[in-house]
Amino acid sequence: MMDTRHDRLVEDLAGRLEPVRPLPRPALRAALWIGAAVVIGTLLASKLAMIGLDHRAGRVDLWLAAAGGALTAITAAYAAFATSVPGRSPAWALLPVPAAALWIGASGLGCLRAWVAPPLDLSDAHEPVRCFSFLVCVSVPLSLLIVGMLRRACPLRPNLTAALAGLAVAGAAATLLVPFHPAEATASDILVHAVVVAGVIGLNALAGGRLLSKAPA
Repeated sequence: MMDTRHDRLVEDLAGRLEPVRPLPRPALRAALWIGAAVVIGTLLASKLAMIGLDHRAGRVDLWLAAAGGALTAITAAYAAFATSVPGRSPAWALLPVPAAALWIGASGLGCLRAWVAPPLDLSDAHEPVRCFSFLVCVSVPLSLLIVGMLRRACPLRPNLTAALAGLAVAGAAATLLVPFHPAEATASDILVHAVVVAGVIGLNALAGGRLLSKAPA
């Protein structure tokens, strides 16, 4: 009698097959994540009693940095979701470069301005603590959310995708801080922001890359 163990194995494996849900388009996933970022940032700002822009509304460098950070978050999120799809070109990683250049350049200009002409009102001694808390509290849920969304796609370049996700998180967190910042930033305050942003990108790239490399098939 013919050995049918192989046939039984094939039938058993076929019986375990389940239909795979198609992934939404990168633009839709990026839009959903950006929407969640706005909601989370607004809620945390209210919980941390962040005050607002007040007299800084006329500063061009501030709004250029905010625009650059927002565009960085949007383009980096799209690039992360695009590169997570097998077969997509890794050249999508270059998409956020112009926005990131604007963000970094405008932030550097603001830092230089604050260094040369420091703000007169330095009464709020707890401002750096609140800014640090805001950036971290926004970055943690946004990082978990975007990595969780990316794991469904099983990216072929997990480290690249995770680094783009970290850039998106950092851009979103820094941009959301702008309209809720308690007072005009000093040069040292901006440097603290930069250190936190760099840490967010680095931790996402390292931890997120490890998680995405183990993504379920």
